[in-house]
Parts: sequence; structure tokens; C-alpha cells
Amino acid sequence: MTDLVQYSKDNDVAVITINNPPVNALSPGVPEGIAEAVERIEKDPSVKAAVLIGGGRTFIAGADIKEFVKLTSGGRRGDIGIAQYLLTIENSRKPIVVAIHGNALGGGLEVAQACHYRVASPDAKVGQPEVNLGIIPGAGGTQRLPRLAGIAKAIEMCTVGKPIKAAEALECGIVDRVIEGDLLAGAIAFAREVAGKPAPKTRERNEKLGTPEQNALIFAAARETVRKKQRGLPAPLVAIDAIEAATKLPFEKGCEEEKRLFYQCLYSDQSKALIHVFFAEREVSKIPDIPKEPQIIPVNSVAIVGAGTMGGGIAMVCANAGIPVVIKDTDQGALDRGLATIQKNYATSVKRGRFTQEYVDQRMKMIKTTLSYDDFAGADMVIEAAFEGMALKKEIFAELDRACKRGAILSSNTSTLNIDEIAATTSRPEAVIGMHFFSPANVMRLLEIVRGKASGKDVIATCMQLSKKLGKVGVLVGNCRGFVGNRMFLPYIREAQFLVEEGAAPEAVDKAFVDFGMAMGPLAVGDLGGLDIAYRIRKEFRHTEKPGARQPFVEDRMVEMGRLGQKSGSGWYKYDADRRATPDPEIAALVCKWTADANVPQRQISAEEIVDRGIYTLVNEGARILEEGYALRAGDIDTIYVNGYGFPAYRGGPMWYADSVGLKKVYERVSEFHKQHGMLWEPAPLLKKLAESGKAFADFQRESAHATD
Repeated sequence: MTDLVQYSKDNDVAVITINNPPVNALSPGVPEGIAEAVERIEKDPSVKAAVLIGGGRTFIAGADIKEFVKLTSGGRRGDIGIAQYLLTIENSRKPIVVAIHGNALGGGLEVAQACHYRVASPDAKVGQPEVNLGIIPGAGGTQRLPRLAGIAKAIEMCTVGKPIKAAEALECGIVDRVIEGDLLAGAIAFAREVAGKPAPKTRERNEKLGTPEQNALIFAAARETVRKKQRGLPAPLVAIDAIEAATKLPFEKGCEEEKRLFYQCLYSDQSKALIHVFFAEREVSKIPDIPKEPQIIPVNSVAIVGAGTMGGGIAMVCANAGIPVVIKDTDQGALDRGLATIQKNYATSVKRGRFTQEYVDQRMKMIKTTLSYDDFAGADMVIEAAFEGMALKKEIFAELDRACKRGAILSSNTSTLNIDEIAATTSRPEAVIGMHFFSPANVMRLLEIVRGKASGKDVIATCMQLSKKLGKVGVLVGNCRGFVGNRMFLPYIREAQFLVEEGAAPEAVDKAFVDFGMAMGPLAVGDLGGLDIAYRIRKEFRHTEKPGARQPFVEDRMVEMGRLGQKSGSGWYKYDADRRATPDPEIAALVCKWTADANVPQRQISAEEIVDRGIYTLVNEGARILEEGYALRAGDIDTIYVNGYGFPAYRGGPMWYADSVGLKKVYERVSEFHKQHGMLWEPAPLLKKLAESGKAFADFQRESAHATD
């Protein structure tokens, strides 16, 4: 028996407990320990049945993903190989009951399916989320799950990757009983009920595998759905292939096919990118100069300045996390409009089945409004979400300094402005920090936490921890114009405008990026957010541009003639009453006239050039940010772009994508654009240095950085 698996007895029932904190991952030693315990049960005549349970807060939350990385990078030989241990479990002549609490995910659910019975606590969840890593179940999951739950449910679980709750698992046959009260006691009682009876093997159950005629329709519909909803992702289609094998091949042959497909996925570029995204997202919480056990400021109440789109969305985020909120605005009308929008958003969630009406009623009670800063006196944290203008923000922070208690965190939702300049208007700059939510705040997962020169370590640690409570991915960034995300996005948007001015149709530019995998094209993004917002930012920062640098002009002229995007019915595209976009001949004609007047040569531009210019300008600016220390790691930039800007996770983020292309090739292309298009394409020194030394962004480590000063 390994240290990771403990064995005990409750009279005639053996209890096998997995203890591999924090999530009981199937690290080396765990499957072996379970199999060893099963062999011990077989040899002990006093044992009539067994219970397999997880110690701590969960059952088995999945495989040890580090083992996958070792395998694909050559750090480990052989295969992952837990399937053989699952056969040992399934072949036991004495019934083994798995007791699930917390999560049984991926390999955890595969272990559970190999047991003879499954019981669960009411709050347990089960799932096969491997598709989120670009792989499929590899230890019989695609073969046993359809035998328990049926073809349609197995396809849904293996292609979408979303866990289901215990009640649903009971309904579809994955779980045999939901146990109220003490799970172990209930599982032992269940084990005694089935003791002495034949132990049913999941692999021998065929009653839910359907007929070829029924299955043909299910598989065809599933493939069509995946191609529409999971564009560019091969793993969901491969999962369907593996499940189809379960219906056509004997179990052993089906497992062989599943294994072949699993390794085909595991060694793919997509899987490597998705596994990078998985680890990068977990790495962002590690900040070199913040202690592992930092001092945390309790945040039990939040005050928000501004009841607009961002303020309302942030209020919902806080209320959903169980934190009471008070929102301030300048007049009652603004507050009423803000509350109406919040209620409308919640109503949509109820309609879609995401929330119950009772839940929404409870959240709405947690949101209060005020016209006075005096009502901020008891708040533990303030989030300013007012109009993006430095003068206004300075005025607000001076008021907050007066009205808020000492020890309160004063944060700004600014997307571009200088946190140090804002903090200087207070008598407590150490309490000031940036909390840059992304729109819509109640939906988007990303939260850029902007560190000012004086921001206290306790304030930083609190905001990083709070981001998790709010259901966000908090990434610490340094204080520069646009921080990390928007600093990179501005040249990306600018390049899209240049491409149109040089002869590419707006729809051709957007299509090239969507085909690459971006959630939306850059011009459509501008129309969605409002072209006037970027226009104001360009005007405010025009003085910071390099003298003589090329500037786009078409979008500015569009704004000046009232084309603001979706909200005005026209921008780069024309919009109908339902905000559906169509190409606008008027824009094509105007661009043609304006560029002719400005003597900008027109030409045919390939989709490849469109993508290279957009993505490599992100990479080049990202390299500067990394070298200057405004991001701690290349993976932090990737996390920001995957979670906040619609960059395809299966390409790993812009920096990982550049590494996968090869920095030598990227540098050569950037140098080519530098010759063609001038100073804005000057290669970042770090890109040049890494390319010439044969290294990658993933290799780059800074000893110190603005984000950690």
C-alpha cells in the first residue's frame, strides 16, 4: 500500500481512502495503491465488499496533468497507463462501491465507472472534461460511460466537458444512489446491501448502446453541433469517434481504439497549447514578492462609483459572490437606469435557466444605491467605475479619501489611465490599486489587477484572492498606458485599420481573424464597444505618439460623421434592428475616396498577411511589455488574451503561439513588416534577442519587474 492510499476495515466492509491532497489527482502511486488494496480485499475472506472514497474535500478531480507534459516533452517513457489498474478493480469478485463527494472528473470518473456501484453526496459533480485540454478520456471513459449513461449523454459529457450534478448523474444511470447525511456511513450500508451478490462489470453492460439505426442519427447530429459550436477544435469530434467505437467494437477493441485516439490528441499542437493555458492560469497567482501566507484585508462590503454598464456589471459580480454592494451616481435617474439594467440582465439569466428567481431576489436585496459618498463610510473596498477621464477620476478619489475609512481599499476600473497619478490625489496611495474588469463584467472572466508604485502588498494579495471569490482570473500587471491587455490591443486594432486603408475590405479583415480562431474580428469588436470610445482615447493620448509615426484616419472620420458602431446602427458595418451586421457599400465607397485623397496605394491583401500583421503586432508589443516588466511571465499575457480578448485557447495565447511558430520565423516576418511599414514595426529587443539565441518567450525570466517592484 502506498502512502497515497490507506486501507481500513469496518467489520466486513473494507474502506480504501485516497489521500493525495489537494484534489486527489491520479498521480503515480494512486492507481497502483488502489489496485493493491483491491488485491488485498480479494485475499481476505472476512471482507464481503469494499468502499472506495476520497479523503479531504473531493473524490478524484482528475489525472495528474504534469504527467502528460512529461510524456509529450520526453521526460517520461511508456504511457499514462491507468487502464490496467481499472481492470483490476472491475475484475474484483467482491463488490466495490465508490463514494463520490466533491468532484469525480476525468480519470476520477473513469475510476468510478470501473467500480461496480457508485453512490454520491447531493453536492457531488461528475464529468469528463478532457476536451478542455484538447484530449479525450484515455482509460476507458469513452467505452464505459455510454454503457452507463447512454450514447447521447456520453457524447454530451465528452464533447462539452461540463460536469453534471449528482441528481442528474443518478437520473442517467452513472450514479446508483444519492446519499443524504454521512457519505461514508451511507456507502458502507450500501456495500452491505450488495455484499454476496455478483459484482456487475460496467464493460459487460450493453443495454444502453442502442441500435445502428438510432446511433447513426445521434452521431450525425452531434458532429454537426460540434462543428458549429466548437469551431476549430478536433478533440470533441475525436471523442465522438471513440464513443462510436464503443457501439461497434467489443470492449477490448474499443479501448484500443480509444487509446490510439487519446495519444493522437495528446501529441497535437492544440492539446499542448490548451495544457499550457491550464497551467498558465494557475501560475498567475504566484507573485515573487508576495508571501505565500500574505496578510489579507477582509472584504465584506463593496462600494461602487458609477451605475453605468461597468458599475452595474461589477455590482452583479459582487452580489453573486455574496458581498453586499452600494452603488453611487450623480443623480437618481442614473441610479434607476443602472438598477433596471441589472434587473434585465438577471431576468435573462433566469430565462436561460442559469439562476432561479429566488436566487435573483436574494442578490437584488444585496444591491443598494446612494447619491452621497457619506454612505461609503463603512465599505471595505471601493471600485470606481466612472467615465474614463483623468480629471474626473482625480476628483472622485479625492472624495473617496475624505469619505472612506482608513484601511479601505480604493480601486479604479480604469482601462488605460495612470494608477500612480490617480493615487497621488489621496493621502493613502498604498491603498490605491487598479481593478480593471472587462465588459460585460458579469460575464468576462478576466480581471487585470494594476499595481501602482505605492500599492501595499496586503492590498495586492487581497485583490488577487478576491478575484477568485468573484469567479475571475486575476492577473497582476504593471502600471503603463493600457496596462497589458489594452496596450497590446491598440496596435492590433490600428493594424486592422491600416489593412482596410491599404485595400482590404472590412469583412475580409474580420473573416481572416475569425478563421484564425479569434472570437470576433477587430473591426467588429470596435463596432460592438463603440468607435467613439477608441476615438476619445486616441485624442487623449495623441501627444504620446512617436513624431512622424503613421496614424490611421478612416475610423476617426467615421466617428466624426456619426458612425459609432452598433449603437448608432452603422460603423464598419451596417446594423439592423437586431444588431445583425452586413457589409456597408457606403463605407467601401468612402474608404476608396478618402484613401485616394490621401494618396494611399491600394492592393490585394491575402488572409495570411492580415493574420500575420494582426497577431505579430500583438506578439511584438507583448515582447516589449515582458522585457519592461509590466507582465511577470509570458503565460500571464497569454492568460489575459485567452480570457479577455477572445484569443483562441487552442492556440495557447499570442506568446505561446509565437513560440510554437518559432521566434526566428516571427522575428523575420516582423523585420519584413518593419522595412515595408516603418517605425511602428520596429522589432522589440527581446524578440530579436530570443530569436537570435534560439530561445522562446517561455524561457524568459526577469529578475525584477515593474509588476513586482
